[in-house]
Amino acid sequence: MTLLVRQYQPADRDDIADVCLRTAIAGGDASGRYSDDALMPEVFALPYLAYDPSLVFVVTNGHRVVGYVLGVADTRDFVEWWRREWAPGFAARHPRPGPPTGREPAFTEARLLEAGRDPDRMLVAELDEYPAHLHIDLLPEAQGQGLGRRLVDVLRAALRGRGVPGVHLGFDPANTGARAFYERLGFVELPSSTPTAPLFGISTD
Repeated sequence: MTLLVRQYQPADRDDIADVCLRTAIAGGDASGRYSDDALMPEVFALPYLAYDPSLVFVVTNGHRVVGYVLGVADTRDFVEWWRREWAPGFAARHPRPGPPTGREPAFTEARLLEAGRDPDRMLVAELDEYPAHLHIDLLPEAQGQGLGRRLVDVLRAALRGRGVPGVHLGFDPANTGARAFYERLGFVELPSSTPTAPLFGISTD
């Protein structure tokens, strides 16, 4: 089946949430790990669709989205928007952790709720050089075909067109495949990166 990269469309929203959930535990499926399967997408995917959908690109198999890259050009502005527009609704929807599932991941539900309420976690030290940031996720059926590189290239070109000099990302240190992928694309580890919270960046040139 042919896989295509294209701009995000509003009808893709639910598929993006699903891909986010199914790749959320070091690249593996987080379904049923939290009390609400909506939590992970509400922190790491859906805010990006609301803030600037023009910087969202997807991989589709003709029927549904099987991968995406989500980006923002100005992380500082995104943090302010999140604090003003996203955090209050998120906190109202998820005031406290739900009942235990018996499958608690290392990134606990309490920490996930904190991430949804506290956008300042995105204010990394290297924002002057790498003001943009991104999230990229692909289901297994879309991996190993060069589509991840294409998504990153498309986003970098869009950011370059806006005069953004660089883009950064963080990832789960347990996801060793992700680290290798980013290094192949030319991402470099940033000075504020740590073993428990790796941070990589790349120029948009």
